[in-house]
Amino acid sequence: MKILVTGGAGFIGINLIERLMKEGHEVHSLDNYTTGTTSNHLPTIKYFRDDIEEIESIHQDYDLIYHLAAQSRVQPSFDNPSETFRVNVKGTEAVCKFALEIGAKVVYAGSSSKHHNPATSPYAMYKYLGEGICKLYKESFNLEVEICRFYNVYGPGEALDEVNGNVIGIWRSRVERGVDIEIVGDGEQRRDFTHVEDIVDGLYKVGIKNIEHHDAWELGTGVNYSINELAKMFQNKFNCEIAYLEDQPGNYRETLCESEDAIELLGWRPQDKLLYYINNL
Repeated sequence: MKILVTGGAGFIGINLIERLMKEGHEVHSLDNYTTGTTSNHLPTIKYFRDDIEEIESIHQDYDLIYHLAAQSRVQPSFDNPSETFRVNVKGTEAVCKFALEIGAKVVYAGSSSKHHNPATSPYAMYKYLGEGICKLYKESFNLEVEICRFYNVYGPGEALDEVNGNVIGIWRSRVERGVDIEIVGDGEQRRDFTHVEDIVDGLYKVGIKNIEHHDAWELGTGVNYSINELAKMFQNKFNCEIAYLEDQPGNYRETLCESEDAIELLGWRPQDKLLYYINNL
């Protein structure tokens, strides 16, 4: 298959492209390099540097498009909600329109934030609207599109900075600099941490298999940990100190995958690898 990965120079994108290459597919990437980096480039992959709204400028046909490109962090979405809307909503509409024109299937990277009040953050709302656009094109224009909802993804290639990183990436960065790891709020908020290898396996199965979901494929482990429990793992590994910060908007109390559709229908088998991963950093 000829496959396009939007956001292909980013964390999940590079891991997905590696899997697609191993499976023998021809893969292209579209990325504006706001968070992606050329250091993630792989040989034989064609990389397009452009904005997601300019996807039609590629002038290529594809069988499948994995739409991962997004402003993917909660707190930065408060700093620039208009840009988050442009990328996450208008960008998704551009991808769906392009896919419809060339007859490609789309796999959209959604978010577990859909299960919370979307109005808690621009990020949550605009990912929710992105899902709505996919469903609109599916039901009104017969676009073949599947939605995958991610939980808290971690693993090789994660960003190690405090703007684009997840909590594990941010803490890794702080440990390397010898400063306290920081917990926002009381630390009792719980997260379903899912290894990027499992996310990629789920994405691959959704893209390749001809199984249609009535709503969305939930890609989580079904196990969650409090942020305090995660901090204890870091303390045991790195002997680091913890600082608590005032809670922030959009910091919902729990994520937990409770759907087994991907397990039952796709044969997807996620594993709880969190402690092993941290102990081997």
